[in-house]
Amino acid sequence: MDIKFAHFSIKKSHRQLLLVGVTSSLILILWLTGHWSRQIALENLQQQNQHQLRLFVANLQGQLEKYEFLPELLATNTLLINFLQHPNDVKSITALNRYLETINKVANASDTYLMNAEGWTIAASNWLSERPFIGRNFAYRPYFQEAMKGKLGRYFALGSTSNKRGYYFAYPVRDKQEILGAVVMKIELLGFEESWSAFKEEFVVTDPDGVIFISTNDEWRYKSLYPLNKSVIDRIHSSRRYGNARIGTLSVVNKDRLSEQAQVVNMGDPRKSDHLMLVQDMPEAGWQVHTFASLGVVNSQVLKSLLFAAILYIAIVLLVLYVYQRGRRIKERERFERRAKQVLERRVKERTADLTAANIRLLREIEEHRRTDETLRQTQDELIQAAKMAALGQMSSGINHELNQPLAAIRSYADNARALLARDRQDEASWNLEQIGELTERMAKISSQLKVFSRKTSGQIVSVSLQAVIENALKIVGPQLKDTETELHRKLPQEELYVMSDMVQLEQVLVNLITNAVHAVELQAERWIQIAVSTKQGKAIIEILDNGPGIDPENLGRIFDPFFTTKSEERGLGLGLSISYRIVEMMHGTLTAGNREQGGAVFTLQIDLADLNEVQPNQALAGE
Repeated sequence: MDIKFAHFSIKKSHRQLLLVGVTSSLILILWLTGHWSRQIALENLQQQNQHQLRLFVANLQGQLEKYEFLPELLATNTLLINFLQHPNDVKSITALNRYLETINKVANASDTYLMNAEGWTIAASNWLSERPFIGRNFAYRPYFQEAMKGKLGRYFALGSTSNKRGYYFAYPVRDKQEILGAVVMKIELLGFEESWSAFKEEFVVTDPDGVIFISTNDEWRYKSLYPLNKSVIDRIHSSRRYGNARIGTLSVVNKDRLSEQAQVVNMGDPRKSDHLMLVQDMPEAGWQVHTFASLGVVNSQVLKSLLFAAILYIAIVLLVLYVYQRGRRIKERERFERRAKQVLERRVKERTADLTAANIRLLREIEEHRRTDETLRQTQDELIQAAKMAALGQMSSGINHELNQPLAAIRSYADNARALLARDRQDEASWNLEQIGELTERMAKISSQLKVFSRKTSGQIVSVSLQAVIENALKIVGPQLKDTETELHRKLPQEELYVMSDMVQLEQVLVNLITNAVHAVELQAERWIQIAVSTKQGKAIIEILDNGPGIDPENLGRIFDPFFTTKSEERGLGLGLSISYRIVEMMHGTLTAGNREQGGAVFTLQIDLADLNEVQPNQALAGE
């Protein structure tokens, strides 16, 4: 039968409109993505640089505040006041110079000097240098003029003598209300530029006129951020604030204002020199601190966002086209599939009957296997539980002895207490009652341990403490060891060992092996058993040794067979070692038996050590 295909196509006019729409959408998405990503990147960069700016300002303010109080403190010294009142005293001037020199060294300042009311320096810390300040007039300096007005003078300038940059503090020296002169202290701020030059950002500090005098970029120093009037430049030169340095101008062009303290500026090349400029005032000093961060990171982030958006948009467009083409093909195939489906349905009906019958038979076999496996597991668990009960029965005489002794003592203490109470000897009667309480607690511990041993296993293989398992097993067989006067020797490692096992089942294995060892040595004059633990190649090796007669070599191959025993019937049915062997095998371990060269038998149990990373979650289980 012939089937004709239906072809679908888009008209040329519709294709052109679709192309225009896709292109317009792409342009709009890219514009929105670029704007959004640029805003986010600028905000991130602004937050990062605001933190750096605050640190820089705090560091600079801390350095200034460290020296701010010193001139005021020096101004109260009577040595300075007396010398200003009597400037011709030769002895006083030498002592004053030495004093200022000492203060300057202790404060780690650049220079400290004293000026009279006319601005002449009459004493200085550099009085022994080649170019001392003594005899020089600095009345033109603003810091001196502020001090003579009775205020703390502050000023940053190049030293007219040393030609070094520094910050000046000046404070008036008074005699009562009369200002006799001013004491000045100069500090250098060179360390800031060196310590902050390692950062990617550029840091600058400008004076009230906008001239940069501290900068991590040497080329920017003594330049203004914006053009200055000629009168301002003339005033700066006349004050000799920056010596003979030429005041230039940086090419800073404002492009985008983000906030009062942040804006995007251009530092030269319109395409490559965009920076984020942050500003913070230092009102005490009259300065402004600026940080300039390149927008290279922002542009890179915008470019990545645009690239990602373009790729994602193209992928979506291609996916839409793919879905459209796939829809066309699906419609073409549906006609064939309808006919093929009819043929397949007919064939499926023919084979369904055979498959249904086979599935029924298979389900019945699976159910039978499941029931058999469940019955086998239940029988095995019951057999293990029965073995534990049998072990408790064998140890019953020792357990009864452990319980009967406290019971006899309790009765004796009770009789004594009753007699003492009758005689009004309450303190002695109280002591007898305390003994009864302690004996009761001892019996409760024995009963609790037997309850723990007799409980059913969870069947889970987890990480457990090997030392804890051994201690629990010894608590069970303790009465039996004590009753038979058998010594127990331990060779256990100091560090805690963890093994992968079922704690209850491993305790049962150890109880079986130790009980067999007790039976083996009961006819010896001196009876002892040894438990030795070691590790090798990710395995914990537990050895149970005794000084008994050993195992007959003919029985070594049959010792783990069910119902094989060399003991009397009241001592067991020969299932203990067989069950222990199966338990260890389920825990992926091995249990072997042999004879020692010195005499006696040795049973060796090997079991996997637990991964140390898995021990912590199972600590509680090991200590139960």
